[in-house]
Amino acid sequence: MFYQWSVIITTLLLFLSCASESPKQTSHKGLIIQKITEPIILNGGVDEAAWNKASWYPMDQYWIGAPTSKEDFSGRFKVLWSNDRLYVLAETTDDIIRDMHEDGLERYWDDDCLEIFIDENASGGDHQYNHNAFAYHIAHNLRVTDMGLDSLPAYFDHHLQSAKVTDNNITTWEIAIEVHTDDYSFGQKPRKLQAGEKIGFMIAYCDNDNSKEREHFIGSTKVEGEDKNRGWIDAGIFDKWTLVE
Repeated sequence: MFYQWSVIITTLLLFLSCASESPKQTSHKGLIIQKITEPIILNGGVDEAAWNKASWYPMDQYWIGAPTSKEDFSGRFKVLWSNDRLYVLAETTDDIIRDMHEDGLERYWDDDCLEIFIDENASGGDHQYNHNAFAYHIAHNLRVTDMGLDSLPAYFDHHLQSAKVTDNNITTWEIAIEVHTDDYSFGQKPRKLQAGEKIGFMIAYCDNDNSKEREHFIGSTKVEGEDKNRGWIDAGIFDKWTLVE
């Protein structure tokens, strides 16, 4: 009898210990971005030692559309920083890549694209038609689009340097991003980054297989409420990341 109770208690303690652990990739508390100690060459590859300092985080939150198979879409990403830029390494699996709109300023969100959200001082708030935050849509041809102050879409290619490699259904994106203040105007220089500051950041993918509109919008951040497609308006839902050395 003593032996049986000992086994039960040991099993229960082991279960409680495992249940209390949070997977590193799905935690959104204590998010940090490490500083690079050596240059990153943008070639769409993952063979650079600098990326070994960063952890993978998942894109697994369905903001639009019901969850689908990993073959249809799955994604993950890493982030690093230097004094001059943020660096993003993203890996997306997409079984059908579509770019329907030749004009990159027309319904760009309904084409397959990577989207990176940045709020340079983690202030939150509205950024629909202002630069309190940016929502960079990066097409598969690497054109970059966001809304301008005139409420019209505009190209922001000059904010980003990008490279990507697609092998079968897997695309690896390597991106260097200038960080701009909320009073940004075209031609303004980016600001410098420093350890200890917080930045609002999240990343997502627009997935369209066979429709006039995107079928799925999958991001890195858990958004509460029924309307989860608020990132292009509300920087308050961005995760807050701390820059560390």
